[in-house]
Amino acid sequence: MSNTTKLVKSWSQVNKCIHTTKEILDWVIALNQTTYVQIKKINLEDNEFWFLDPELGILRNKSNTFFSIQGCILKENDHILVQQPIIIQDEIGYLGLICKEINGTLYFLIQAKLEPGNINKIQLTPTIQATKSNFTQQHGGTKPAYLDFFLNAEQYEIIIDQIQSEQSSRFYKKRNRNIIIKIDQEIELLPNFRWITLGQIKQLMEIDNLVNMDTRTVISCIPFSIAKLTDQEQEEIKHCFESVSFFRSIFEGNGNNTFPQVSRKLNDTKMFSNQKTQLVPLTQLTNWTMQNNEFICNHSYPFKLIFCDIEIEGREVKKWTQPLFESTGSAHFGLFITEIKGVWNFLIKIMPEIGCTDIVELGPTVQLETGESFEYDDITRLFKKKWDSNQGIMHDVILSEEGGRFYHEQNHNIVIKINYHEVPRLPTDYLWVDFYTLNHLVQVNNYLNIQLRNLLSLLKVFYKNN
Repeated sequence: MSNTTKLVKSWSQVNKCIHTTKEILDWVIALNQTTYVQIKKINLEDNEFWFLDPELGILRNKSNTFFSIQGCILKENDHILVQQPIIIQDEIGYLGLICKEINGTLYFLIQAKLEPGNINKIQLTPTIQATKSNFTQQHGGTKPAYLDFFLNAEQYEIIIDQIQSEQSSRFYKKRNRNIIIKIDQEIELLPNFRWITLGQIKQLMEIDNLVNMDTRTVISCIPFSIAKLTDQEQEEIKHCFESVSFFRSIFEGNGNNTFPQVSRKLNDTKMFSNQKTQLVPLTQLTNWTMQNNEFICNHSYPFKLIFCDIEIEGREVKKWTQPLFESTGSAHFGLFITEIKGVWNFLIKIMPEIGCTDIVELGPTVQLETGESFEYDDITRLFKKKWDSNQGIMHDVILSEEGGRFYHEQNHNIVIKINYHEVPRLPTDYLWVDFYTLNHLVQVNNYLNIQLRNLLSLLKVFYKNN
C-alpha cells in the first residue's frame, strides 16, 4: 500500500483510534488546569535583555539572537502606502511532524504546547516547533524533544520537506521548514505528546483556537496529487470521499494545464509592480509612537507592539522577556469552492504583502486584516453576503496565529461552497484552480501564502456525521 493511500485512510479515520477525540480534548483540558503560566505586560525598560538600539533604531536583544524588530515602509513610485514595525528573523526553523503506522493506521505525533501569545494556553502543535536559535540551544535551555529525528531525516522516509513562508504582514521574508518524516521503530512517548490520525487533526481543527497555525501549515503540504496511484488504489481510496468531485479535484484535476496561467499572473504582477519595501529604523515610522508602554499606530491598525515578562512551566527555558505583536481585532480569511464539470475548484487571489519574499503569493478568496472592509470588490461583498446568510458554509472556525510572536491573534477562517454561476466576472487578480494544481504548487517554495495553506488544511474527506 502506498503512502498516499495510507495518508488518505488516516484522513478518513476518526473512529477506533488509539485515543478518542474526546480523550484528546480531556487531556488538553487537564494540562491547562495543571500547567503554570504567567504573562505580564511590562515596560521595555523593565527588562535587561531587550532594548532599542539607539544607533540603528532596531529593537533587539543583547545576544543579537532569535529575532529583532525594525521599521518597514512600503512605497509605490515614492508614495508611502504602508509603514509599520516588522519582525526580522533570518533563520529557518523546524515545523515537523513524525508519523508512524500503528495497527495498520498512519498516526501523527502531536504535542500539547503553551506559547506565550496563545489566547487559550495549550494548543496542539507539530512534533517539533523550533527556531534555529532554539534547537541550537542559543537560549541556554534544553534541546527540543525528538529533534534528532529531524536532524537525521535522511535515515527515515521523508513525506514532505519544504521551505514555506510565514505571515508576510508581520514577518519580513520569513520562512520555515515544513517537514513530515515516517518512522518504523518504537519511540518513547513523552507526557505532552499523543498519536492521532490525520482525520482527528482535521476534526480538532473544527474547535476554536485548538490546533495551532504550525500544525495546519505542515499538513497543508502533504503531497496527495503528485502520487502515481494504480487503478486499484484509486478505487480503494475513492470510497473514503463523500464527494467524488473533491476526489477528482485532488487526483485528476480539471484536465487543463493551469500552471502556465497561474505562473503568468504571478510573474506579470512581479514584473510590472512598482511597489518597493525598505527597512528603516523604528524611529522613522512617523505614524507610530510609544504610549503607555506600547508601540502603537496613531490610526486604526491590525496590531500593536507590547513587551512581556513570561513564565511557563515545561518549556526549554521557563522564564524570559520578549516583545510580542498584539492583535487589535480579528482578520477574515475565506475561500470559495465551486464545482466545474464535476471537479472542485478554489477561487484564489494574487496577494501582495509588505514582508513577502517575492512581492506576491497566491492567497485565498478573502484576506482582510482587522479594519479592512468587505466592500473591497464584488467578490468580497458576495462572500460576506453568503457568510451572513449561512449559505453553503463548509467551515467557519476561529483559529489562532502562532503564539511565539503574536499575542492573542485569532482570525475567522471560512470555507463556502457556491454555485459557479453566482460568482460575478472575476477581476484580473482572481482565478479558479483545482486542488491538483494547488497541491503541486505547494511542493514549491513560496507559491501559496500561509492564509491559503491554512484554509486548505481544514478540508475533510467526509462532511456528514460519521
